[in-house]
Amino acid sequence: MNEALKELLDLLDLEQIELDIFRGRSPEERIQRVFGGQVAAQALVAAGRTVPDDRSVHSLHAYFIRPGDPSIPIVYNVERVRDGRSFTTRRVVAIQHGKAIFTMSASFHLFEEGVEHQASVMPAVPGPETLATFQERTRGLVGAAPELRDWLAKPRPVDARYASPLTWEAHRDPELRSARTNVWFRYHAELPDDPLLHVVLAAYASDFTLVDTVLLAHGMAWGASNIVGASLDHAMWFHRPFRTDDWLLYAQESPWAGGARGLARGEMFTASGDLVVSVVQEAMIRVTKP
Repeated sequence: MNEALKELLDLLDLEQIELDIFRGRSPEERIQRVFGGQVAAQALVAAGRTVPDDRSVHSLHAYFIRPGDPSIPIVYNVERVRDGRSFTTRRVVAIQHGKAIFTMSASFHLFEEGVEHQASVMPAVPGPETLATFQERTRGLVGAAPELRDWLAKPRPVDARYASPLTWEAHRDPELRSARTNVWFRYHAELPDDPLLHVVLAAYASDFTLVDTVLLAHGMAWGASNIVGASLDHAMWFHRPFRTDDWLLYAQESPWAGGARGLARGEMFTASGDLVVSVVQEAMIRVTKP
């Protein structure tokens, strides 16, 4: 387990300061606001700690309201909206400087038997072991500020391997532009058999590349184009159990962009082709003057 993953697991171990009130911290960060995937993951941890162990999260719907300040803790207030016979609903508000920066509703479900089908088919892409790591792909590629190069090169808790072009590659070569992205990812360590932990880690990883799918269609890239972006909302549905210490293929597409917003959706598949997670996100994307 690398130090970045150890730090992430520590960040997800929230401090409980009162009944249904939790406090989380952020890693030291110089060039960006609090990472949205971190806030979503911590909020899901807070919600999950108020729910019986026999109920698994099956969906979340979240809004990013204000940028998070990485220099101070985030307080998560959990509201117990409903405890039904089969479903449990929680609402979480993340607060900094006395204001809400993020809200999330999450629903948990007691397992039940039912009809089953899967219409989505996992894309045929090279296996993860044949692909370069994210750091290997970006090394020497980005002609941007030193801070961004350092940020791209630093160790990450999740091992992501692209089976499609990077935004910086498409920025240089218009023929690589596409509205689809395929990324294998996993956490390179043997993790505990805690279903909530694997769901939380999938939520964390889900925010890394979705907005990039919108940028890829236009040959834009962070640090190489005149763009300002931020996640606006995020929704996830968890279909069946999975492990994030096994490889998952994150197949993403952007069906639309306009009005300074872009929509992206994704599906996570196990290596055997089982669809385990569906994701939808809308982001603000503004093109600024040089």
